[in-house]
Amino acid sequence: MKVDVNCDMGESFGMYQLGNDEEMMQYITSANIACGYHAGDPGTMRKTVELAKEHEVHIGAHPAFPDLMGFGRRQLDCTPEEIKDYVSYQLGALQGFTKQYGLPVAHCKPHGAMYMRAMEDEKTARAILEAIASIDENIIVFAMNHSAVADLGEKIGIRVAKETYSDREHTETGSILMTRKGPTIKDYDMMAERVVRMVKEGKVTADTGNDISVTAETVCIHGDTPGAVELAKTIHHLLKKNEINVTPIQEILK
Repeated sequence: MKVDVNCDMGESFGMYQLGNDEEMMQYITSANIACGYHAGDPGTMRKTVELAKEHEVHIGAHPAFPDLMGFGRRQLDCTPEEIKDYVSYQLGALQGFTKQYGLPVAHCKPHGAMYMRAMEDEKTARAILEAIASIDENIIVFAMNHSAVADLGEKIGIRVAKETYSDREHTETGSILMTRKGPTIKDYDMMAERVVRMVKEGKVTADTGNDISVTAETVCIHGDTPGAVELAKTIHHLLKKNEINVTPIQEILK
């Protein structure tokens, strides 16, 4: 069995430092790099690309609404055309740095409020998918189970990786809670066992206490979660113990 492990990275901005990028790189296979709209700046983008190359981690764009003050977690009143432009702009900015290091942008995972809106809204989902495909049809899009992005991507022939979360609670609709509830981050073994169950059994306990079915092709660990490095280490160890290979998403969605 195989699974990709991804992490949101490059979210520092100017003098403000966020996340544990250098420590997290050794436990992941995909880095979602902020592109300046919710976090990140040119220097941070370049350094994160360089760090990913050093650790042989595949690079993805992490575009968001233009919302530095709200860290991209506020819903903005944007048209589908504006969303398409936002994604195109940010993806292009990251490509400027990856090309310097001879690397492709392998995947794209929208951030925060944009990601959550695309869960339900087909117009937003289509705008995101069309922007990405118009730049590079080989880019894989990360999306939650049962989302508009996942459903539409399959219909129009864009590769979509079904994503689950190690450090957020899932809902019965397949979405997630934006704030952390349930087991504390100190419960590393419990949370790692949950990841293994999602991969092996395709099941996770939702915030209601009921089990739901999920497909875990890529699992997210937020780098700014307290204890993220220890959690990533525990997950990596337990996946290996269960003979689940941590593999870049390109090797899974062939």
